[in-house]
Amino acid sequence: MKIFWKRMLPLSLALVLSLSLSGCGGKGKEPQPTESAPVAETSTPEPTATPDPTPDPEVTTPPVPLVAWGPEQVVEHLFFHPVIAYPKWGFQDCPSSQSQKEGLDDWMVTVDEYNKILQSVYERGYVLVNMNEVWSEVTGDDGVPRMQRNTLMVPEGKKPLIISFDDTNYYDYMLEEGFTSKLVLGTDGEIWAQCTDPYTQETFLTQDLDAITILDKFIREHPDFSPNGVKGCLSLTGYQGILGYRTQNDIDIGANDPRRPAFDANRQAEIDAVKPIIARLKETGWYFGSHTWGHINLNGDRVDLAWVKRDTIRWQEEVGSLVGPTHILFYPHGARPDGDDWHKTGPKFQFLQEFGFRIFASVGINSFSYVKQDISAVICDRLHPDGTTLRGGPGGMAVGWYSQFYNAKEIIDLDVRPKLGVTWQ
Repeated sequence: MKIFWKRMLPLSLALVLSLSLSGCGGKGKEPQPTESAPVAETSTPEPTATPDPTPDPEVTTPPVPLVAWGPEQVVEHLFFHPVIAYPKWGFQDCPSSQSQKEGLDDWMVTVDEYNKILQSVYERGYVLVNMNEVWSEVTGDDGVPRMQRNTLMVPEGKKPLIISFDDTNYYDYMLEEGFTSKLVLGTDGEIWAQCTDPYTQETFLTQDLDAITILDKFIREHPDFSPNGVKGCLSLTGYQGILGYRTQNDIDIGANDPRRPAFDANRQAEIDAVKPIIARLKETGWYFGSHTWGHINLNGDRVDLAWVKRDTIRWQEEVGSLVGPTHILFYPHGARPDGDDWHKTGPKFQFLQEFGFRIFASVGINSFSYVKQDISAVICDRLHPDGTTLRGGPGGMAVGWYSQFYNAKEIIDLDVRPKLGVTWQ
Protein backbone atom coordinates (compact mmCIF):
# COMPACT_ATOMS: atom_id res chain seq x y z
CA MET A 1 0.00 0.00 0.00
CA LYS A 2 1.54 3.29 -1.08
CA ILE A 3 1.40 6.33 1.16
CA PHE A 4 1.43 9.70 -0.54
CA TRP A 5 2.19 13.09 1.01
CA LYS A 6 -0.57 15.45 -0.13
CA ARG A 7 1.50 18.51 -0.92
CA MET A 8 1.55 20.92 -3.80
CA LEU A 9 4.73 20.85 -5.82
CA PRO A 10 4.81 24.20 -7.63
CA LEU A 11 8.49 24.06 -8.57
CA SER A 12 8.00 22.29 -11.90
CA LEU A 13 5.21 24.66 -12.86
CA ALA A 14 7.37 27.67 -12.04
CA LEU A 15 10.19 26.24 -14.18
CA VAL A 16 7.90 25.72 -17.16
CA LEU A 17 6.55 29.23 -16.84
CA SER A 18 10.02 30.78 -16.61
CA LEU A 19 11.20 28.93 -19.73
CA SER A 20 8.09 29.97 -21.60
CA LEU A 21 8.45 33.60 -20.64
CA SER A 22 12.14 33.70 -21.59
CA GLY A 23 11.25 32.68 -25.15
CA CYS A 24 8.52 35.28 -25.62
CA GLY A 25 9.81 38.33 -27.62
CA GLY A 26 8.11 41.14 -29.58
CA LYS A 27 7.17 40.52 -33.23
CA GLY A 28 7.91 44.09 -34.57
CA LYS A 29 10.71 45.07 -36.99
CA GLU A 30 14.26 44.26 -35.98
CA PRO A 31 15.97 47.54 -34.81
CA GLN A 32 18.23 49.18 -37.47
CA PRO A 33 21.71 50.62 -36.58
CA THR A 34 21.89 54.41 -36.38
CA GLU A 35 24.79 56.91 -36.44
CA SER A 36 25.79 58.32 -33.09
CA ALA A 37 28.46 60.68 -31.71
CA PRO A 38 31.72 59.02 -30.67
CA VAL A 39 32.02 58.17 -27.00
CA ALA A 40 35.08 59.53 -25.21
CA GLU A 41 37.29 57.00 -23.54
CA THR A 42 37.05 57.10 -19.80
CA SER A 43 38.86 55.26 -17.08
CA THR A 44 36.99 52.65 -15.04
CA PRO A 45 35.77 54.35 -11.89
CA GLU A 46 36.91 53.01 -8.56
CA PRO A 47 34.20 51.03 -6.78
CA THR A 48 32.62 52.80 -3.84
CA ALA A 49 31.25 51.11 -0.77
CA THR A 50 27.51 50.66 -0.70
CA PRO A 51 26.14 51.82 2.63
CA ASP A 52 24.28 49.22 4.64
CA PRO A 53 20.55 49.74 4.44
CA THR A 54 19.01 51.24 7.53
CA PRO A 55 16.78 48.57 9.05
CA ASP A 56 13.19 49.45 9.63
CA PRO A 57 12.41 49.80 13.31
CA GLU A 58 10.88 46.63 14.74
CA VAL A 59 7.21 46.84 15.49
CA THR A 60 6.58 45.08 18.77
CA THR A 61 3.23 44.25 20.20
CA PRO A 62 3.08 44.98 23.91
CA PRO A 63 2.48 41.83 25.94
CA VAL A 64 -1.04 41.21 27.10
CA PRO A 65 -1.15 41.56 30.88
CA LEU A 66 -2.04 38.45 32.88
CA VAL A 67 -4.91 38.46 35.33
CA ALA A 68 -5.89 36.02 38.03
CA TRP A 69 -8.62 33.44 37.43
CA GLY A 70 -9.51 32.42 40.95
CA PRO A 71 -10.69 29.13 42.48
CA GLU A 72 -14.26 30.37 42.60
CA GLN A 73 -14.34 30.91 38.82
CA VAL A 74 -15.33 28.06 36.52
CA VAL A 75 -12.75 26.48 34.23
CA GLU A 76 -14.74 25.17 31.29
CA HIS A 77 -14.07 21.71 29.87
CA LEU A 78 -15.09 20.35 26.46
CA PHE A 79 -14.37 16.83 25.31
CA PHE A 80 -14.53 15.15 21.92
CA HIS A 81 -14.33 11.67 20.50
CA PRO A 82 -12.32 11.20 17.29
CA VAL A 83 -13.81 13.27 14.48
CA ILE A 84 -15.38 11.75 11.39
CA ALA A 85 -13.10 12.42 8.42
CA TYR A 86 -15.56 11.09 5.81
CA PRO A 87 -19.05 11.84 7.15
CA LYS A 88 -20.94 10.74 4.04
CA TRP A 89 -19.23 7.37 4.32
CA GLY A 90 -19.72 7.07 8.08
CA PHE A 91 -23.36 8.17 8.14
CA GLN A 92 -24.57 6.82 4.80
CA ASP A 93 -22.35 4.63 2.65
CA CYS A 94 -20.35 2.40 5.02
CA PRO A 95 -21.63 -1.18 5.46
CA SER A 96 -22.23 -0.78 9.21
CA SER A 97 -25.69 -1.25 10.69
CA GLN A 98 -28.11 1.63 10.94
CA SER A 99 -27.85 1.56 14.74
CA GLN A 100 -24.07 1.88 14.48
CA LYS A 101 -24.42 4.85 12.12
CA GLU A 102 -26.82 6.49 14.54
CA GLY A 103 -24.29 5.84 17.32
CA LEU A 104 -21.75 7.84 15.34
CA ASP A 105 -24.35 10.58 15.04
CA ASP A 106 -24.91 10.56 18.80
CA TRP A 107 -21.31 10.78 19.98
CA MET A 108 -19.17 12.26 17.20
CA VAL A 109 -18.69 15.48 15.28
CA THR A 110 -17.48 15.80 11.73
CA VAL A 111 -14.26 17.49 10.70
CA ASP A 112 -16.20 20.51 9.46
CA GLU A 113 -18.19 20.81 12.70
CA TYR A 114 -15.03 20.45 14.79
CA ASN A 115 -13.28 23.20 12.82
CA LYS A 116 -16.23 25.53 13.37
CA ILE A 117 -16.30 24.78 17.10
CA LEU A 118 -12.58 25.55 17.48
CA GLN A 119 -13.01 28.81 15.60
CA SER A 120 -15.99 29.78 17.71
CA VAL A 121 -14.40 29.14 21.12
CA TYR A 122 -11.30 31.00 19.94
CA GLU A 123 -13.35 34.00 18.84
CA ARG A 124 -15.21 33.98 22.16
CA GLY A 125 -12.01 34.49 24.09
CA TYR A 126 -11.10 31.06 25.42
CA VAL A 127 -7.48 29.94 25.86
CA LEU A 128 -6.28 26.41 26.51
CA VAL A 129 -4.97 25.36 29.92
CA ASN A 130 -3.54 22.12 31.27
CA MET A 131 -5.92 20.10 33.42
CA ASN A 132 -3.06 19.18 35.74
CA GLU A 133 -2.52 22.85 36.55
CA VAL A 134 -6.12 23.58 37.52
CA TRP A 135 -5.89 21.46 40.67
CA SER A 136 -2.96 20.34 42.79
CA GLU A 137 -2.39 18.25 45.89
CA VAL A 138 -1.16 20.06 49.00
CA THR A 139 -0.45 18.86 52.51
CA GLY A 140 -2.11 20.83 55.28
CA ASP A 141 -0.88 21.64 58.76
CA ASP A 142 -2.48 18.41 59.93
CA GLY A 143 -0.20 16.42 57.61
CA VAL A 144 -3.11 15.21 55.47
CA PRO A 145 -2.84 15.69 51.67
CA ARG A 146 -5.83 17.24 49.93
CA MET A 147 -6.62 18.59 46.49
CA GLN A 148 -7.14 22.29 45.95
CA ARG A 149 -8.29 24.49 43.07
CA ASN A 150 -5.48 26.74 41.94
CA THR A 151 -5.52 30.34 40.81
CA LEU A 152 -4.64 30.49 37.12
CA MET A 153 -3.03 33.42 35.35
CA VAL A 154 -4.62 34.07 31.96
CA PRO A 155 -4.28 36.90 29.45
CA GLU A 156 -6.55 39.81 30.24
CA GLY A 157 -9.95 39.38 28.62
CA LYS A 158 -9.50 35.63 28.14
CA LYS A 159 -11.15 32.60 29.78
CA PRO A 160 -9.50 29.24 30.53
CA LEU A 161 -10.64 26.11 28.70
CA ILE A 162 -9.66 22.45 29.00
CA ILE A 163 -10.07 20.23 25.94
CA SER A 164 -9.84 16.44 26.21
CA PHE A 165 -10.27 13.64 23.68
CA ASP A 166 -11.65 10.22 24.60
CA ASP A 167 -10.75 6.95 22.85
CA THR A 168 -7.81 8.23 20.80
CA ASN A 169 -6.87 4.62 20.17
CA TYR A 170 -8.10 4.32 16.56
CA TYR A 171 -10.23 1.23 17.14
CA ASP A 172 -10.79 -1.29 14.39
CA TYR A 173 -14.40 -0.22 13.83
CA MET A 174 -13.28 3.37 13.25
CA LEU A 175 -11.04 2.30 10.40
CA GLU A 176 -14.12 0.97 8.59
CA GLU A 177 -16.38 3.95 9.24
CA GLY A 178 -14.58 6.98 7.89
CA PHE A 179 -11.98 7.92 10.51
CA THR A 180 -8.22 8.31 10.29
CA SER A 181 -6.23 5.21 11.22
CA LYS A 182 -3.17 6.25 13.25
CA LEU A 183 -0.78 9.05 14.15
CA VAL A 184 2.65 9.11 12.54
CA LEU A 185 5.74 11.27 12.83
CA GLY A 186 6.43 13.04 9.56
CA THR A 187 9.82 13.75 8.03
CA ASP A 188 9.27 17.35 9.12
CA GLY A 189 9.17 16.24 12.75
CA GLU A 190 5.47 17.04 13.09
CA ILE A 191 2.55 14.78 13.94
CA TRP A 192 0.46 13.65 10.97
CA ALA A 193 -2.52 11.33 10.69
CA GLN A 194 -2.64 8.35 8.36
CA CYS A 195 -5.89 8.08 6.48
CA THR A 196 -7.39 5.81 3.83
CA ASP A 197 -10.02 7.26 1.53
CA PRO A 198 -12.88 4.74 1.83
CA TYR A 199 -13.97 5.37 -1.74
CA THR A 200 -10.62 5.18 -3.58
CA GLN A 201 -8.62 3.16 -1.01
CA GLU A 202 -5.77 5.67 -1.38
CA THR A 203 -3.75 5.89 1.84
CA PHE A 204 -2.10 9.21 2.62
CA LEU A 205 -0.90 11.47 5.42
CA THR A 206 -2.91 14.51 6.44
CA GLN A 207 -3.20 17.17 9.11
CA ASP A 208 -6.70 18.22 8.06
CA LEU A 209 -8.84 15.19 8.93
CA ASP A 210 -7.90 14.28 12.52
CA ALA A 211 -8.86 16.09 15.74
CA ILE A 212 -5.30 16.06 17.10
CA THR A 213 -3.52 17.34 14.01
CA ILE A 214 -6.28 19.87 13.32
CA LEU A 215 -5.78 21.39 16.78
CA ASP A 216 -2.00 21.41 16.25
CA LYS A 217 -2.48 23.29 13.00
CA PHE A 218 -5.04 25.67 14.48
CA ILE A 219 -2.65 26.66 17.26
CA ARG A 220 0.18 27.22 14.78
CA GLU A 221 -2.12 29.66 13.00
CA HIS A 222 -3.51 31.15 16.25
CA PRO A 223 -0.75 30.88 18.86
CA ASP A 224 -2.66 33.10 21.27
CA PHE A 225 -5.22 30.28 21.64
CA SER A 226 -2.55 28.48 23.67
CA PRO A 227 -0.39 31.08 25.44
CA ASN A 228 1.61 28.42 27.27
CA GLY A 229 1.77 25.86 24.47
CA VAL A 230 -0.89 23.61 25.98
CA LYS A 231 -2.91 21.40 23.62
CA GLY A 232 -5.27 18.78 25.08
CA CYS A 233 -5.48 15.63 27.17
CA LEU A 234 -5.66 12.31 25.34
CA SER A 235 -7.83 9.79 27.21
CA LEU A 236 -6.65 6.27 26.36
CA THR A 237 -7.98 2.77 26.80
CA GLY A 238 -5.66 -0.15 26.06
CA TYR A 239 -7.60 -3.11 24.68
CA GLN A 240 -6.75 -2.25 21.07
CA GLY A 241 -3.46 -0.50 21.70
CA ILE A 242 -2.95 3.25 21.60
CA LEU A 243 -2.77 5.99 18.96
CA GLY A 244 -3.34 3.47 16.16
CA TYR A 245 -0.62 1.02 17.22
CA ARG A 246 -1.62 -2.45 18.45
CA THR A 247 0.50 -2.44 21.60
CA GLN A 248 -1.89 -4.57 23.69
CA ASN A 249 -0.93 -7.95 25.09
CA ASP A 250 -3.02 -11.04 24.43
CA ILE A 251 -3.19 -12.96 27.69
CA ASP A 252 -4.98 -15.82 25.92
CA ILE A 253 -1.75 -16.69 24.10
CA GLY A 254 0.27 -18.64 26.66
CA ALA A 255 4.02 -18.46 27.10
CA ASN A 256 4.44 -21.88 25.48
CA ASP A 257 1.95 -21.27 22.69
CA PRO A 258 3.68 -21.55 19.29
CA ARG A 259 2.02 -18.27 18.30
CA ARG A 260 3.65 -16.36 21.17
CA PRO A 261 7.07 -15.54 19.56
CA ALA A 262 5.52 -14.00 16.45
CA PHE A 263 2.94 -12.13 18.54
CA ASP A 264 5.60 -10.73 20.87
CA ALA A 265 7.79 -9.65 17.94
CA ASN A 266 4.91 -7.83 16.26
CA ARG A 267 3.80 -6.24 19.51
CA GLN A 268 7.32 -5.01 20.25
CA ALA A 269 7.52 -3.48 16.77
CA GLU A 270 4.29 -1.59 17.46
CA ILE A 271 5.62 -0.42 20.84
CA ASP A 272 8.85 0.79 19.25
CA ALA A 273 6.89 2.61 16.55
CA VAL A 274 4.59 4.48 18.94
CA LYS A 275 7.26 5.69 21.36
CA PRO A 276 8.50 8.59 19.19
CA ILE A 277 4.87 9.60 18.58
CA ILE A 278 4.28 9.80 22.34
CA ALA A 279 7.50 11.76 22.86
CA ARG A 280 6.60 14.29 20.16
CA LEU A 281 3.06 14.72 21.49
CA LYS A 282 4.44 15.49 24.94
CA GLU A 283 7.00 17.91 23.50
CA THR A 284 4.24 19.84 21.74
CA GLY A 285 1.82 20.29 24.63
CA TRP A 286 -0.24 17.09 24.73
CA TYR A 287 -0.70 15.04 27.89
CA PHE A 288 -2.44 11.80 28.81
CA GLY A 289 -5.15 10.36 31.02
CA SER A 290 -6.65 6.91 31.62
CA HIS A 291 -9.99 5.82 30.18
CA THR A 292 -9.53 2.39 31.84
CA TRP A 293 -7.95 -0.49 29.91
CA GLY A 294 -11.17 -2.12 28.76
CA HIS A 295 -13.51 0.90 28.64
CA ILE A 296 -15.33 -0.61 31.61
CA ASN A 297 -18.45 0.74 33.27
CA LEU A 298 -17.22 1.60 36.76
CA ASN A 299 -20.79 1.56 38.04
CA GLY A 300 -21.77 -1.65 36.29
CA ASP A 301 -23.28 -4.44 38.37
CA ARG A 302 -20.89 -7.00 36.87
CA VAL A 303 -17.83 -4.79 37.29
CA ASP A 304 -16.85 -5.54 40.86
CA LEU A 305 -13.82 -4.30 42.76
CA ALA A 306 -11.67 -7.23 41.65
CA TRP A 307 -12.43 -6.42 38.02
CA VAL A 308 -11.54 -2.77 38.54
CA LYS A 309 -8.23 -3.79 40.10
CA ARG A 310 -7.32 -6.14 37.22
CA ASP A 311 -8.26 -3.56 34.63
CA THR A 312 -6.34 -0.73 36.32
CA ILE A 313 -3.18 -2.79 36.72
CA ARG A 314 -3.36 -3.88 33.11
CA TRP A 315 -3.78 -0.26 31.97
CA GLN A 316 -0.65 0.65 33.88
CA GLU A 317 1.32 -2.27 32.41
CA GLU A 318 0.29 -1.75 28.79
CA VAL A 319 -0.49 1.98 28.53
CA GLY A 320 0.93 3.81 31.52
CA SER A 321 4.30 2.15 30.93
CA LEU A 322 4.38 3.91 27.54
CA VAL A 323 2.78 7.32 28.13
CA GLY A 324 4.11 7.84 31.65
CA PRO A 325 2.35 8.54 34.94
CA THR A 326 -0.99 10.33 35.03
CA HIS A 327 -3.28 11.47 37.83
CA ILE A 328 -6.33 11.80 35.57
CA LEU A 329 -9.07 9.20 35.11
CA PHE A 330 -11.88 9.76 32.61
CA TYR A 331 -14.92 7.61 33.40
CA PRO A 332 -16.06 5.47 30.44
CA HIS A 333 -19.74 6.14 29.70
CA GLY A 334 -19.50 8.91 32.30
CA ALA A 335 -20.36 6.24 34.89
CA ARG A 336 -19.29 7.21 38.40
CA PRO A 337 -17.64 4.51 40.57
CA ASP A 338 -19.95 3.05 43.20
CA GLY A 339 -22.83 5.05 41.71
CA ASP A 340 -22.01 8.34 43.41
CA ASP A 341 -18.49 9.73 43.74
CA TRP A 342 -19.70 13.05 45.08
CA HIS A 343 -21.57 12.26 48.25
CA LYS A 344 -19.68 9.12 49.17
CA THR A 345 -16.36 7.37 48.67
CA GLY A 346 -16.97 3.73 47.82
CA PRO A 347 -14.46 0.87 47.55
CA LYS A 348 -13.85 1.29 43.82
CA PHE A 349 -13.14 5.00 44.17
CA GLN A 350 -10.94 4.32 47.19
CA PHE A 351 -8.83 1.83 45.23
CA LEU A 352 -8.48 4.13 42.21
CA GLN A 353 -7.38 7.01 44.44
CA GLU A 354 -4.85 4.81 46.25
CA PHE A 355 -3.54 3.70 42.86
CA GLY A 356 -2.61 7.32 42.13
CA PHE A 357 -5.55 9.01 40.44
CA ARG A 358 -6.50 12.42 41.81
CA ILE A 359 -8.70 14.00 39.11
CA PHE A 360 -11.83 12.02 38.24
CA ALA A 361 -13.77 13.28 35.21
CA SER A 362 -17.32 12.38 34.25
CA VAL A 363 -19.77 13.93 31.77
CA GLY A 364 -22.49 16.46 32.54
CA ILE A 365 -24.40 19.52 31.46
CA ASN A 366 -21.83 21.99 32.80
CA SER A 367 -18.21 22.14 33.92
CA PHE A 368 -19.00 21.22 37.50
CA SER A 369 -16.14 20.37 39.89
CA TYR A 370 -15.95 19.43 43.54
CA VAL A 371 -12.94 18.94 45.80
CA LYS A 372 -13.68 15.99 48.06
CA GLN A 373 -13.12 16.54 51.77
CA ASP A 374 -12.70 12.96 52.99
CA ILE A 375 -10.00 11.93 50.50
CA SER A 376 -7.44 13.68 48.30
CA ALA A 377 -9.40 13.82 45.05
CA VAL A 378 -11.43 16.13 42.84
CA ILE A 379 -14.38 15.15 40.69
CA CYS A 380 -15.41 17.17 37.67
CA ASP A 381 -17.76 17.07 34.72
CA ARG A 382 -17.13 17.80 31.07
CA LEU A 383 -19.43 18.99 28.31
CA HIS A 384 -19.67 16.95 25.12
CA PRO A 385 -20.09 18.60 21.73
CA ASP A 386 -21.59 15.84 19.56
CA GLY A 387 -24.69 14.95 17.62
CA THR A 388 -26.75 14.51 20.77
CA THR A 389 -26.15 18.05 22.02
CA LEU A 390 -25.91 19.71 18.60
CA ARG A 391 -29.41 18.41 17.87
CA GLY A 392 -30.53 20.19 21.03
CA GLY A 393 -30.94 17.43 23.59
CA PRO A 394 -34.16 17.15 25.62
CA GLY A 395 -36.44 20.04 24.84
CA GLY A 396 -33.66 21.86 23.00
CA MET A 397 -32.00 22.74 26.31
CA ALA A 398 -28.51 21.76 25.15
CA VAL A 399 -28.43 24.77 22.83
CA GLY A 400 -28.40 26.96 25.94
CA TRP A 401 -25.90 24.78 27.80
CA TYR A 402 -23.36 25.29 25.01
CA SER A 403 -24.24 28.85 24.03
CA GLN A 404 -21.13 30.28 25.74
CA PHE A 405 -19.04 28.24 23.27
CA TYR A 406 -20.98 28.30 20.00
CA ASN A 407 -24.38 28.45 18.36
CA ALA A 408 -25.29 24.81 17.74
CA LYS A 409 -27.57 25.79 14.87
CA GLU A 410 -24.56 27.21 13.02
CA ILE A 411 -22.33 24.23 13.77
CA ILE A 412 -24.35 21.11 12.94
CA ASP A 413 -24.20 19.76 9.39
CA LEU A 414 -27.74 18.47 8.86
CA ASP A 415 -27.09 17.85 5.17
CA VAL A 416 -24.80 14.90 5.86
CA ARG A 417 -26.10 13.61 9.20
CA PRO A 418 -28.95 11.06 9.43
CA LYS A 419 -32.41 12.57 9.16
CA LEU A 420 -33.17 12.39 12.86
CA GLY A 421 -34.43 15.92 13.41
CA VAL A 422 -33.57 18.54 16.02
CA THR A 423 -35.24 19.72 19.21
CA TRP A 424 -34.42 23.40 18.83
CA GLN A 425 -36.57 25.90 16.99
